[in-house]
Amino acid sequence: MVVRPRDDSPGACGDGPDPRRARDGEPDSDAFAAADAIAARVRGAEPEEVPGRLCEVAVELLPVTGASVSLRSDGMPVQVSASSERAAHLAQIQATLGDGPCRSAVEEGAPVLACDLTSPRDAGRWPVFAQQATAAGVRAVYAVPLGSDAVCVGTLDLYRDSPGALTDRQLGVARLVAGAMTAELMSLPRGDEAESRGGQAWLCGLAVGHDEVHQAVGMIMAQLGVGADDALARLRGDAFARGCTVLEVAHDVITHHRRLERE
Repeated sequence: MVVRPRDDSPGACGDGPDPRRARDGEPDSDAFAAADAIAARVRGAEPEEVPGRLCEVAVELLPVTGASVSLRSDGMPVQVSASSERAAHLAQIQATLGDGPCRSAVEEGAPVLACDLTSPRDAGRWPVFAQQATAAGVRAVYAVPLGSDAVCVGTLDLYRDSPGALTDRQLGVARLVAGAMTAELMSLPRGDEAESRGGQAWLCGLAVGHDEVHQAVGMIMAQLGVGADDALARLRGDAFARGCTVLEVAHDVITHHRRLERE
């Protein structure tokens, strides 16, 4: 059964109350139902399956058409999972541009709700991302931080084909999913424990594309005599100019199919 929070509170592009409490202070049955749905979806799942399942349950619980999760990292976020190819593509657009609600949520450590990417408010804040997202059929993006108030480790990004705000209760459910995602990612085995439990392979697989970006940045630094930030900016600029992602350009650079020239 698909459980959706009731749409009975005014839409808002801001923070909401305790996701498990209704406006009168009593327990919110919608949030508890959502928590049960989240728990049921991840029960018995292998570690590598959990992020994808949580993205899928977010789409079922909320009025969104896609979800992705990325971890914060130097230079570029590391995409962990997505509910669909289009959601993964939207995450890569933000990573390529280095801009968008995801980046803003990481910087602010609070939910960032772009309720209409064609509006002056949202299109003015992220003009290039807004143009590319709407070209892909997405009109609203909601980015919810992963982690704690003190440390943001990534974001859960939610995508919607039509403009609109999330209600307080819907934002509360999004935070529940983000909290579950944070707990699962932070509990993954590391080092020797990961290897002994067979978890090393998929964790390393997530980093393959990210490592190629770092290699490409190093090669561009050596070729052009620039710093790391400038090299990443050149990589991003080349990806944007060619209409592809940073990961694709990075692969071309390290395989010597692409060489960036001095300006």
